[in-house]
Amino acid sequence: MLLAIDVGNTNIVLGVFDGDRLVHSWRLTTLRERTSDELGILVTGLCEHHGVAPAAVTGIVMASVVPPLTGTLIAMARHYFDREPLTLDPGVNTGMPVLYDQPGDVGADRVVNGVAAFERYGRPAGQPVIVVDFGTATTFDAITAQGEYLGGVICPGVQISADALFQRAARLPRIDVRKTATVIGRNTVASMQAGLFWGYVDMVEGLVRRMRHELGEGALCVATGGLAATISAETDVIQHVDGELTLYGLRIVWERNQ
Repeated sequence: MLLAIDVGNTNIVLGVFDGDRLVHSWRLTTLRERTSDELGILVTGLCEHHGVAPAAVTGIVMASVVPPLTGTLIAMARHYFDREPLTLDPGVNTGMPVLYDQPGDVGADRVVNGVAAFERYGRPAGQPVIVVDFGTATTFDAITAQGEYLGGVICPGVQISADALFQRAARLPRIDVRKTATVIGRNTVASMQAGLFWGYVDMVEGLVRRMRHELGEGALCVATGGLAATISAETDVIQHVDGELTLYGLRIVWERNQ
């Protein structure tokens, strides 16, 4: 069994694979001050609760964009699973050429998403791929028809934008981001929700169309992350929604390194 770990700024996402089948996945809040013992107890507890003995885990693969937690999780893997984890390094061990000016600057999770999206959707169709990840930041990644990571776009995440409105405008309240029945709001909360939600829908449509103009009009668009299903329901520019894209990418990269 393979334990895949994606360390993001908001969540740590974990998945257990039995062969190529994802059998369990969990989310933990990303807390930079957590120790390897705290994480070890949490992760082994989740595994055992779902019938996965830590000794049954024969490999661990990890992508991290939170440097303070990278070493902590490596120590956790060594102490609680007796395994040396494969830690992803973009442009070095992912099996995907990275055409960024500085390959080391691109987040490991973005390359992993690109690997999974290309193998699951782009390669079978013979098409380039655009990956939209609705995470802490909203990222757009371009994968060529040859399976190369070309580059992308980074935008503030929708929750970051909502928080910025609350923090910087004295009379605006803190709100939850949700779809509104109309674009024109009849009160302050509805107006803010409409701006955030429909503004993000239009942002996604506009950027995907512009990226297709550069990458190829036949480029497939794959969405992942928290708002992927919600946003994709309101636009026709997204062809696939894959909530576990990063975990599948980690499994593919693990296999490439064996």
